[in-house]
Amino acid sequence: MARTKDLGIRTQLVERAGQMLRTREPITLRSLVAGTGVSTMAIYTYFGGMDGVWRALRQEGFTRLASRLTTVRMTADPVRDLAALGAAYLGNALDHPDLYRVMFDAAFELEDAAAADASLQALVKAAERAKQAGRFRADVDAQELATQCWTIGHGLASLVAVGPLPRTTLAHGVPLLTALFVSAGDDPDSCRQSVERGWRQLPKG
Repeated sequence: MARTKDLGIRTQLVERAGQMLRTREPITLRSLVAGTGVSTMAIYTYFGGMDGVWRALRQEGFTRLASRLTTVRMTADPVRDLAALGAAYLGNALDHPDLYRVMFDAAFELEDAAAADASLQALVKAAERAKQAGRFRADVDAQELATQCWTIGHGLASLVAVGPLPRTTLAHGVPLLTALFVSAGDDPDSCRQSVERGWRQLPKG
């Protein structure tokens, strides 16, 4: 029972820190525990200090992203699925813009890098499927292509979810991904159609 209680307190503090990010409240030792019923000592007990809180927030961002990508339904069209994973990546950033900022703050190490790697591997698997289906050339490096997909998604998220550009900018994802996948060997017309189908998974807003 003690272990469950400990996990609950830790989760409560991480959730509160995330809420404070969203409402632009300064996160300090005292402000974080205010109203939670725990003392400032809990920050040291569960996180080792405020740096640990920021590491936990960064981890939470990648954990939510990995979870979001698992909701993408795989189909018989792996190119569509790659685009849908990109749309899910952006959807996660739009839903959690403050956590998204923290995710890429390299000043704080991840508690468990597996969550970040799991997100990339979801793209790698889809790229491998596209190779096996003959949509991409056999010599295409699936890991490299997945990284390029992530780069496009991160650029759009940085400019829209946490940046200055309007949401309509996300439409550029279709020609950008189409160009990337065509360079990997896909047929231009089929590729465009697949990417457009996948991009429809982007949440409306």
